[in-house]
Amino acid sequence: TGGPHPMQEGEVFNTRYQVLHKLGCGAFATVWLCQDMRRKKQVAVKVLKSREGFAETAQDEVAFLRCVSCMKKKDLAGENIVCLLDDFRMIGENGFHILLWRVLGPSIRCLMGNYTAQGLPLPFVKKSLQQVLAGLHFLHKCCRIIHADIKPENILLYGCSKRLQRLLMDTLNCDQGTEVRLKGAGGDLGNQLEESDLMSIEVKIADLGSACWTYKPFSKEIQTQPYRALEVLLGLDYGTPADIWSTACLAFEMATGERLFDPQPGKYFSRDDDHVARIIELLGRIPPQIVFSWNKSTKFFSRPGALLRLSRLFPRSLPGILADRHGWTPREAAAFAAFLLPALHYAPERRASAAQSLRHAWIAA
Repeated sequence: TGGPHPMQEGEVFNTRYQVLHKLGCGAFATVWLCQDMRRKKQVAVKVLKSREGFAETAQDEVAFLRCVSCMKKKDLAGENIVCLLDDFRMIGENGFHILLWRVLGPSIRCLMGNYTAQGLPLPFVKKSLQQVLAGLHFLHKCCRIIHADIKPENILLYGCSKRLQRLLMDTLNCDQGTEVRLKGAGGDLGNQLEESDLMSIEVKIADLGSACWTYKPFSKEIQTQPYRALEVLLGLDYGTPADIWSTACLAFEMATGERLFDPQPGKYFSRDDDHVARIIELLGRIPPQIVFSWNKSTKFFSRPGALLRLSRLFPRSLPGILADRHGWTPREAAAFAAFLLPALHYAPERRASAAQSLRHAWIAA
């Protein structure tokens, strides 16, 4: 009760969609690959869990996606967001809501499994980030939507050619153990992409299930922990800059194969405590006027600059991490850090916007 509808392979629902296999699952829904028997095409089907409140979440997501569909007619940047094909409700265990999308490929997370040690090739990172930032600019300015959960799992790959899309389709069960394999990365040669194929892959922002309107936030706690903006951690009202913080974390992880912040709880401190400490180590002391303007400041700080439960911090620099841990040249490290740091500014109103990040010399090169 309250969980996902128990879909079965081979099941046909709405007299039209035949279930092929499960693609993945999340906190709110499961996603299935289905055959549209009327149009003879495959579709991705998101089935929301039936717990009370999820129907409202589904209706919100449909509203966001319909807004995207409407506004993309005026702005091509809307092509960087997944496209909703249909939605409907069915009666099952407590009822359940279904959303349908055109089938894309696996996520950036799946692709990154081949480059754990060194990250993805930089030309692909830059191209992908251009598309993510263009999509966010479209969401923020045209649709007035905050995505609120930018992370590798929510950036999906898309092949423009039929051959490339077919290769990506073959890896759609990535979450069940199959990875997108590139030649030179090992694995089954029959299930590999050519290195040259990588630059032909497009990306699209997916999963608006946690999104909200810029003028009407739904929840105080948004974003997956490693990608959570400081203002969200500390209880401040948030806006579109929270998505930019997450995108900076995404960029670092794509380029290095390592999370920028990977907080862990300890015996005497929480995961949030550790997260704030890791941020201070990398970005420096949070100004007092910012620290004590936030609702949860006393939860983390005893006085300006002093954390309650963590006294020993180990300052590190972004260029230093890139050079020492990942073997970047000083010039490469400085250029990438110059792109990331404005997107990680403590004050949200001074943080780089999606449009400003797109114009930065590092990503434009």
